Amino acid sequence: METALQVPASPEELRELRAGDYVYLSGTIYTARDAAHKRLYESLTQGEAIPISLDGTFLYYLGPTPAREGQVIGSAGPTTSSRMDKYTPLLLKQGLAGMIGKGKRSEDVQRAIKERGAVYFAAVGGAGALLSKCIKSAEVIAYEDLGTEAIRRLEVERLPVIVIIDSEGNNLYESAVRNFQEKYGR
Repeated sequence: METALQVPASPEELRELRAGDYVYLSGTIYTARDAAHKRLYESLTQGEAIPISLDGTFLYYLGPTPAREGQVIGSAGPTTSSRMDKYTPLLLKQGLAGMIGKGKRSEDVQRAIKERGAVYFAAVGGAGALLSKCIKSAEVIAYEDLGTEAIRRLEVERLPVIVIIDSEGNNLYESAVRNFQEKYGR
């Protein structure tokens, strides 16, 4: 199924998505990679405030390259999501609603996604230059000292992603293997 989704999205809209759906995201999302996740996690575990509200937020695991003249942002391809896995359950408890990256997630993250009704999306790795064309504005809003790993607020228009783990815990990576094995007996 193909869906256009305005973000942030309501919990009801997220519950309608299924693993394998193609989705075009438009609206506000934030970037956060390893170093930003570590800082968010440390602040939360120490009872400190964090620089953004995670309630209903979508995080794109992205560390963009510098923008060339006339561009809003440089190459904007996803990074490997498993590097954020140790931090993700706590961020989901803070209301994180969606994550965009690439690759598999740990059992703990999969369980937390289902418990919280969140969704994990994949963006196509290696297509960062094309994905950057969907980003209409980018502004560093926190952790500027982290450079490319600073948290940025992005306004996106029709950013193409695929639902990998839906709010019910269905996982495209697992179901695709099962479907292949059933179809080809391997």
